[in-house]
Amino acid sequence: MPKGYQISQLDLPIVEHGKLEIVVGGDVKTINVTRAHMEEDAGKSVHEGLNGATGIDLNRAGTPLLEVVSEPEMRSAAEAVAYAKALHSLVTWLDICDGNMAEGSFRIDANVSVRPKGQAEFGTRREIKNLNSFRFLDQAINYEAEAQIEILEDGGTVQQATMLFDPEKGETRVMRLKEDAHDYGYFPDPDLLPVIISDAQMQKAKAEMPELPKEMAARFVADYGVSEYDARLLTASRVQAAYFEEAAKESGQGKPTANWMNGELAATLNKEGMELADSPITAPRLAALVGKIADGTLSGKLAKKAFEAMWAEPETSIAEIIEKHSLQQMTDTGAVEAMVDEVLANNAKAVEQFKSGNEKALNAIVGQVMKTSKGKANPAQVQELIKAKLA
Repeated sequence: MPKGYQISQLDLPIVEHGKLEIVVGGDVKTINVTRAHMEEDAGKSVHEGLNGATGIDLNRAGTPLLEVVSEPEMRSAAEAVAYAKALHSLVTWLDICDGNMAEGSFRIDANVSVRPKGQAEFGTRREIKNLNSFRFLDQAINYEAEAQIEILEDGGTVQQATMLFDPEKGETRVMRLKEDAHDYGYFPDPDLLPVIISDAQMQKAKAEMPELPKEMAARFVADYGVSEYDARLLTASRVQAAYFEEAAKESGQGKPTANWMNGELAATLNKEGMELADSPITAPRLAALVGKIADGTLSGKLAKKAFEAMWAEPETSIAEIIEKHSLQQMTDTGAVEAMVDEVLANNAKAVEQFKSGNEKALNAIVGQVMKTSKGKANPAQVQELIKAKLA
């Protein structure tokens, strides 16, 4: 700090004894939060791009930040990353942080220690400072854990230290040795009175809070019939949740809307390097697409072609796209039946396999009919016709 000291809440933090749920590998785990307190941001060391030298960046020095401290209950890098992502999602959802990790709006310090299996007491911790991506958090914890294990297996002793992570080398290194709270030399600032938050202020804050991701995800499962997994994806951000709810309400098709959002739409946004807010396929346009699938106008295969056209032609309605690109699903039962007859006649081997109880042969026959119809036949109708003819 340029002024020589840092202001931080020590004895009277804003929050104590909280908790945050994480999901790792499908399992839910609760991580207890020790405290959340305000303090000043400090200058930070800069090591990248300086040819081995270290610089000091004071641009954020003196600006307020909120530090959230968790209990030592995470047992893997995967759990730590899940916790960091859950916290990141929460603070951005509440609009108290923009979540920009590259610019330092959200950073992570990770305390890592290892111990032999069966030992109750924690090992000596080492703190990795200022990690600014979830990928670096994962790499740093795994590297540091392996390094500590190697020290212990070689008969050495892990020294308490503050570490930094070198993303170019993918390794941690020591910044300074042992550092505890008493090393900081805390003392009261005579110019600052304690921050007192009344019960009335807390109740007012609670009343003004938006619906939180966990509660909204549960509502999406109940109201729209989506899976818990899909609901968690859909509530990853307020933008995503609002988009889904608008599209699902308009189409009346909750689960198909979730499937399109978490599938085709998410993949295309990722490929194009775009955010959902900038998508040329808005919530009403996705609802219109899902509606055309639901009413039988589009098959799944034709819907993907329609999606591609909608992406390329953001001002064109779904009805115009279907007409322009000849994407409407066939409704002429006689024409579809004629195609089925032709495919059955030309695929005697698959027909015999199906009659012998091979269900996979049915998929092959349906596939041939869909190919003949250029994707315009209704797969469900095709399957019914085949089964009726081969019964």
